[in-house]
Amino acid sequence: MSTPFYVSPQQAMADRAEYARKGIARGRSVVVLQYADGIVFVAENPSRALHKVSEIYDRIAFAAVGKYNEFENLRIGGVRYADLRGYTYDRDDVTARGLANVYAQTLGTIFSSAAEKPYEVELIVAEVGSAPEEDQIYRLPHDGSIVDEHGSVAVGGNSDQIGSYLDQRHRDDMSLGEALRLAVESLSRDNNGGERSLTAEQLEVAVLDRTRPQQRKFKRVLGRRLSRLLEEEAGDSGAAGKGSGDEEESGGDEE
Repeated sequence: MSTPFYVSPQQAMADRAEYARKGIARGRSVVVLQYADGIVFVAENPSRALHKVSEIYDRIAFAAVGKYNEFENLRIGGVRYADLRGYTYDRDDVTARGLANVYAQTLGTIFSSAAEKPYEVELIVAEVGSAPEEDQIYRLPHDGSIVDEHGSVAVGGNSDQIGSYLDQRHRDDMSLGEALRLAVESLSRDNNGGERSLTAEQLEVAVLDRTRPQQRKFKRVLGRRLSRLLEEEAGDSGAAGKGSGDEEESGGDEE
């Protein structure tokens, strides 16, 4: 009888982590930044049907990179959790921290299970508060750990390089236009330090806007308004999105 091949638990977990990281790194990056009036999500995603950024609840949004079928299952589960908790208790009881804990348990259980492969996903759960200091951003890697982020965060692709670029240039008091252009600049940089051009058609952009009078703060930024924000000069960015025409262009794009 042959002797079974032995792999130490430490090596097995390291191999699973490396497998998941390689799968995540193949995906295009997503960046999330705080700005003066809320939180903006920017993803390199030419598809208009397969979203990387989605609404979960009134003030909560979700962004992900990796395998679409895996993070879409997690998104749907998060929506069901939020709806059930809000209906059973109160809408204010649905929080980003609670949702992040649910995702962490799910990802951690899958990662430590020898019966199935780890999920090749990395998530961001964000909640906009009534003031900037109340904003919450949580990053959840493949192993189910939770990282409390502030200011800006990047996942997927060359996220380390993008994150360093954002850390050096991000300010909490940025307008939406300034934050959006910084996000696109960071996504345009490749691993060798070069730059490429990203157009509005290659981007998926959404915001959690604390100034919206509606209970739901999530809004997608599309079409002419997105193009205009990308083309504005820095000195004019403070006036972005204030006209009624801009609101009409983005209205009805909520999920």
